[in-house]
Amino acid sequence: MSDISAGKSMIPGTESLPESLPEAKPAADAGAKRGFLGTSQFRDYGLLIALLLITLFFEYTTNGVLFQPLNLTNLILQNSYVVVMALGMLLVIVAGHIDLSIGSIVGFVGALAALLMVRVGLDPLSATVVCLAVGAAIGGLQGAFVAYLGIPSFIVTLAGMLVFRGLTLALLQGASIGPFPEVFQLLAKGFLTNFAGPWTSLLIGALLALILFGVNWQRRTVQVRHGSQPDSLASFIFRNGITTIVILAFAYQMSAYRGLPNVLIVMFVLVMLYRFITTRTTIGRRIYALGGNIKAARLSGIKTERLTFLTFANMGALAGLAGMIFAARLNTATPKAGVGFELDVIAACFIGGASAAGGIGKVSGVVIGAFIIGVMNNGMSILGIGIDYQQVIKGVVLLAAVCLDVYNKKNRA
Repeated sequence: MSDISAGKSMIPGTESLPESLPEAKPAADAGAKRGFLGTSQFRDYGLLIALLLITLFFEYTTNGVLFQPLNLTNLILQNSYVVVMALGMLLVIVAGHIDLSIGSIVGFVGALAALLMVRVGLDPLSATVVCLAVGAAIGGLQGAFVAYLGIPSFIVTLAGMLVFRGLTLALLQGASIGPFPEVFQLLAKGFLTNFAGPWTSLLIGALLALILFGVNWQRRTVQVRHGSQPDSLASFIFRNGITTIVILAFAYQMSAYRGLPNVLIVMFVLVMLYRFITTRTTIGRRIYALGGNIKAARLSGIKTERLTFLTFANMGALAGLAGMIFAARLNTATPKAGVGFELDVIAACFIGGASAAGGIGKVSGVVIGAFIIGVMNNGMSILGIGIDYQQVIKGVVLLAAVCLDVYNKKNRA
């Protein structure tokens, strides 16, 4: 009965599901007892407020440099691979595991891509398919050790981090390889064609804002129909109005430079895909059930070993994609590629609300967490803060996020 009292779901599709049915939690009446830090409103909007405050702080301290079109573009390019990997890491953490090897996989796949395209002369499309398959195979191999042999994921992926960092050095023989073909560089350096001139970004931003409003309105309608307690109409309009303003302002700033980067489109598609998977599919519900209570998941017929294997294979494929994005951005494969990436990705997940105990986490939260890390990195670099103090500050922010998760967990008990 301890899992039930702790707020974890005994069956898929109930307590631990993200975003799909947040208002259905019986803890709504207990919100006053937990205080504001434990309410759903704080968890849902607190991250956005934190991101807004951090961006405004650095916009002020950098004298307006942060929001300049060129710097916004660099911010997207610098954080694209973190967001991509954070989507995969979210599923791994939700399932109750961790992956420390992703930084080494980034370096290894980038080195492999360089060998295939620069040394062997393989076309970029075929090389991309091979690299994604290799990334998935690496993740699947590690997942097999975790799922079928019962070895803790921390140990397996720590070993993988060492193994693939060594293999990267072996592939590159201590030297950088490049440049990549121009077509491959478009993955990270290309921009969407401005079919409507400078208005292209604004038109796409307006369309996106309209789609998001429609999706949110439909969700609110469903909640009302099923007797849930959605936000008030005024709160709904205010929240979506702010979202629309932010999207249009961002699109306007991007249109002042070269428009929307290709990698932003890739990132957006992946975010929408994983949001759908985690909230609307059976496999998404089962992953949350796996992390919430593995014994109950097995009793309900979920093949937990196969699900664990798939989450690691998925993580490997996304790490491979991130490795190619990073290599394309640098236009070279280097032995140091991916060093420390796993720290930013894991930090983004925990800051974004994922629970270290598994079973809890949202795609939207992880994306916001990734941009909190990205804005902090970018802003501190502009201000000339050394890498030593940057690490200190990020460590304090990560610890604060985990402390908040522990606080909420104790108050839900």
